[in-house]
Amino acid sequence: MKQVLNLVLVSLLGLSIHAVQAQTQDSYEYNSEFTWGINKNSAGGFIGGLVFKKARKLNTNMLETYGLEIMNVKHPQEVRHSSVYTGNFFIYGKSNYLYTFRFQYGRDLILFSKAPQQGVEIKAVFAAGPSLGIVAPYYIERTVDNSIWTSRREQYNPSNPDHAYSNILGTGNLFEGISDSKIQLGGNIKAAINFELGFLKSQVTGFEVGVLVDSYFKKVELMPSSENKAIFPTVFFTMFYGNRK
Repeated sequence: MKQVLNLVLVSLLGLSIHAVQAQTQDSYEYNSEFTWGINKNSAGGFIGGLVFKKARKLNTNMLETYGLEIMNVKHPQEVRHSSVYTGNFFIYGKSNYLYTFRFQYGRDLILFSKAPQQGVEIKAVFAAGPSLGIVAPYYIERTVDNSIWTSRREQYNPSNPDHAYSNILGTGNLFEGISDSKIQLGGNIKAAINFELGFLKSQVTGFEVGVLVDSYFKKVELMPSSENKAIFPTVFFTMFYGNRK
């Protein structure tokens, strides 16, 4: 029994040494990577927005990153309703959209490296930078003189009696009133864990989960009749794809 145990231990040791040598031989180096992804977060819709990131290696375990996130930020009390006349959807009480462009500079710390065609590479992600918020008016289509055959599209205003719930037929056209948008400046900071699952040396596939805080210098009025804030904390999940060299 003792001889069998020794044989098993020797065999396992030999396999371990072979695996380490194979991983060392198969391991690869890359200097930079570019990824893009689709984001889902607690302050967005079904699809929160798009993420782009450029990274270059500073050393074996550290990457310098430059990122851009384009997101649609929603008020937590937004609820879709349907018109009693047309069945079209609208968000009652919403007066503005918030589209944000987050510019980020950060570091990715490689916690676990992977060999080509096997394993998972895990990184700790930290980034921060300025945010550019575009506050665009939210247009509704409403009845004129209580007639559903005549309508008008304009920005929702809770103090306008013509904007009562029963008078709303739906939303305005996409990007209607975008020329009347206002700019709000702020900043953002995020921390996440990145899992890279790609099987090819030149390609990157994986997902990232983490938390992000978007903060502006003043409150962003999305729903005038509700509490509006200047700080938007979110939890997010991003599926990404890219290439490296």
